Amino acid sequence: MHPSPLHAACEVQALIKHFKAAQAVNGLSLSIPSGTLYTLLGANGAGKTTSLRMMAGLLQPDAGDVRIHGHSMQSTPAKAKQLLAYLPDDPLLYGKLRPLEHLEFVAALWNVPAALAQSRAEACLEQLGLWEKRGDWIETLSRGMRQKLALASALVHAPSVMLLDEPLTGLDAPAARQVKDLLKNFTQEGGTVLLTTHLLDVAERMADRIGVIQAGRITHEGTIDELRAQTGHAAETLEDVFLHLTRTASLR
Repeated sequence: MHPSPLHAACEVQALIKHFKAAQAVNGLSLSIPSGTLYTLLGANGAGKTTSLRMMAGLLQPDAGDVRIHGHSMQSTPAKAKQLLAYLPDDPLLYGKLRPLEHLEFVAALWNVPAALAQSRAEACLEQLGLWEKRGDWIETLSRGMRQKLALASALVHAPSVMLLDEPLTGLDAPAARQVKDLLKNFTQEGGTVLLTTHLLDVAERMADRIGVIQAGRITHEGTIDELRAQTGHAAETLEDVFLHLTRTASLR
């Protein structure tokens, strides 16, 4: 069961981050309700990955805060992180373990009881089409299989919010469909997903809401139809909408 709090599932409050003289994130704010798949779109260097790392509590912001179901990443980080899963674009897996062992190990890090960890691990492997590979060494798996196993690792402690950085990169069509179905089921059951992707056709089909990030701040936000309305062209693809909005924002 995912929590049903009074607060937004994920609330980002005026995040700022500098690296030396450069400002990577510039007052980023957004609020994502429970049961939402939110896609963050932006060009390379727009601040997507830096923002996700701050939301996950892996990178300390210079200013601002993140609240996961009302729990502050600044004042109560342990409570916030317990509800959260973060999947980077290049996740770490232990190649000398087998998939089932790896998931049980990750679950143990989250203090999931052994019996529950085993049942969750088995369910994740079956759902992602990895059950037949449960006894193989991880280092022998294909890139797509490792990507799916990384997603299973993010799910095994039953988070309510998932932060995913390019989760579909490198997946073939059947694997991508499995991941998309899993994320859809996750949000339908009340979970919340924030993901980045360069696959705009995927974002157009999957996202409940879309945020466009440019120079470390959200410049446009809404459903795909709301974003189309901002361009004045109701029939445009998300690619057309994105290019129009980012071009317009850069001219301001």
